[in-house]
Amino acid sequence: MKSIGKNGAKYLGEGISKCVSLTSLLLCLCESNIQDDDIKNLGDGISKCVTLTSLQLNLGSNSIGDNGAKNLGEGIAKCVTLTSLDVDLGENNIGDNGAKYLGEGIAKCVTLTSLKLQLRNASIDDNGAKYLGEGIAKCGTLRSLNLCLIRNVIGY
Repeated sequence: MKSIGKNGAKYLGEGISKCVSLTSLLLCLCESNIQDDDIKNLGDGISKCVTLTSLQLNLGSNSIGDNGAKNLGEGIAKCVTLTSLDVDLGENNIGDNGAKYLGEGIAKCVTLTSLKLQLRNASIDDNGAKYLGEGIAKCGTLRSLNLCLIRNVIGY
């Protein structure tokens, strides 16, 4: 598996944070051995982009756990102008706490009209699904929702 390394994620986060007028961001870092600490750097950078209306993050098949989901959720929560959010965190190590943090971050995005969240093949059970649902429910302007939770432990 290729890795961008801690410095790579740090430099990306720093670079993104300087793009204060950015309205759309697509970042594809799947299968890059991204870890929780790396996500903190990226989440911090994204949080500085206060004019973002569209954010697409492909972070599938990495080593992101609950702390990484917390860092990402905190970054997303500061993007209050988002209308479209597409996050792929499938094939990571995210459990109920991570789902809770993501739900809390999504709940702060009150202008969202479109949400696509992929958390396939994770460790989310009924509680995690509840937390996500509670966060999504606070997005009163949502018109399109695509939520992928296949291969989790919901209902078992």
